[in-house]
Amino acid sequence: MLSPIRRALISVSDKSGLVEFGAFLAGQGVEILSTGGSAAALREAGVKVVEVSSHTGFPEIMDGRVKTLHPKIHGGLLAVRGNPAHEAAMKEHGIEPIDLLAVNLYPFERTVAQGADERSCIENIDIGGPGMIRAAAKNHESVTVIVDPGDYAAVMEEMAANHGATSLEFRRRLAAAAYARTAAYDAAIANWFNGVLDQPFPRRLAFAGTLAQSLRYGENPHQSAAFYVSGEDRPGVATAEQLQGKELSFNNLNDTDAAFELVAEFDGPACAIIKHANPCGVALGDSLKDAYVKALACDPLSAFGGIVAVNRSLDAAIAEEIAKLFVEVIIAPEVAPAAREILATKKNLRLLRTGAMPNAREPGMTVRALAGGYLLQARDAAVCPGKLNVVTRREPTEQEMADLVFAFTVCKHVKSNAIVYAKEGAVIGVGAGQMSRVDSARIAASKAKDAAKAAGERGSRTKGSVVASDAFFPFADGLLAAAEAGAGAVIQPGGSMRDEEVIKAADDKGLAMVFTGMRHFRH
Repeated sequence: MLSPIRRALISVSDKSGLVEFGAFLAGQGVEILSTGGSAAALREAGVKVVEVSSHTGFPEIMDGRVKTLHPKIHGGLLAVRGNPAHEAAMKEHGIEPIDLLAVNLYPFERTVAQGADERSCIENIDIGGPGMIRAAAKNHESVTVIVDPGDYAAVMEEMAANHGATSLEFRRRLAAAAYARTAAYDAAIANWFNGVLDQPFPRRLAFAGTLAQSLRYGENPHQSAAFYVSGEDRPGVATAEQLQGKELSFNNLNDTDAAFELVAEFDGPACAIIKHANPCGVALGDSLKDAYVKALACDPLSAFGGIVAVNRSLDAAIAEEIAKLFVEVIIAPEVAPAAREILATKKNLRLLRTGAMPNAREPGMTVRALAGGYLLQARDAAVCPGKLNVVTRREPTEQEMADLVFAFTVCKHVKSNAIVYAKEGAVIGVGAGQMSRVDSARIAASKAKDAAKAAGERGSRTKGSVVASDAFFPFADGLLAAAEAGAGAVIQPGGSMRDEEVIKAADDKGLAMVFTGMRHFRH
């Protein structure tokens, strides 16, 4: 069903494309109603407009808070064409139909993101805009509603193809987009209020996202998927600029996020190599190249086809090293021109630049979907709550203590049950996602042994290393497996009913052990 457009109301805060769109409508013989800045911009461009206050016979009042909240506006949007009672009411009250509404809302989200004070944020809560949008979308059988300047071109094309009218299917799509926009807007306002009131877990949870990318598929080819952004300005894969390479996949996005959040934990030059959301190599170094070489040595077999993240500007030295290996994605806060030139030969390599590093200690929320619900929790933004508690007779050396903190920090980013061996600022073995902690300890040691053998090294990499556990050892067996591998110091949360048994086993083996009092399950 085609619906001709004879009268339009335009009231936009974002003036992008406004003049071109207004000129098109005027050229189609459409009468244009408008308000404030929109009317001024159109008039200045030579487009004839009628001020809303002239149309309604009622002036803008209360600093513009009341201008479109009028029966002649809402009646014109809501009136059902062809309904005798509605048409009689329109005639009785002098209401004329409005066939097209173009409204984008006060920039509330941007105002909040800029750190504005509470009063400014409240003044940027649009009232009339959402009301008109919802009215027009409800009456989409007759009214065309536009909430995004990006849709002007499609509307102009539709009208040009239909002699100044739009089709019902087209209006339905715009109506759906309109309700999604007002829902997202209200969610942003509700979440801002919850932040002001310090209510992290409100009675009703509201959140929204904007489509950033339709993906070829999800975790597996038979699963459909898409990528949405929340609007949070935290530097990372969602806000990054892709400098080169193929389109990011579902798994690329997930793994790249995990990699970048891990390297954000460290102040010095750091590199992480991620495979299937788990680190297969992490290291600190005097330079990014040094960190990368040490990270790669942990598990070069698993690193093939992995994700590389660094916490400094990617320079030519590390780019040359990475270019020797097939990797899917590199993410960095900045990329030096020389590094871009080196990596440009890798046409399929995705290279991302974020512009900054996320703050690993910044509070935030994570959401996970369950059947029929959601799990909402605070981001794991800590490593240890305070001073480490040495519980064994032997105290860690200064180097061991540095490695213990490093290993425990990495452990936070490994799927549970998690065990990490480290030595001299580099991970040398990872055990992830096992049902038994002792299995994770053995797997991590075995991985370290395999990497050493492949590198032609003599002896054990884990001899003299430290080991971190994301949660307590429920029995001494996991600790004994680490001791058998040659670890000299252990870091774990503590808190098991058998802590004394585990401490005794550590003392018997001459190990140093510290308790953190904080665990880091990651499921």
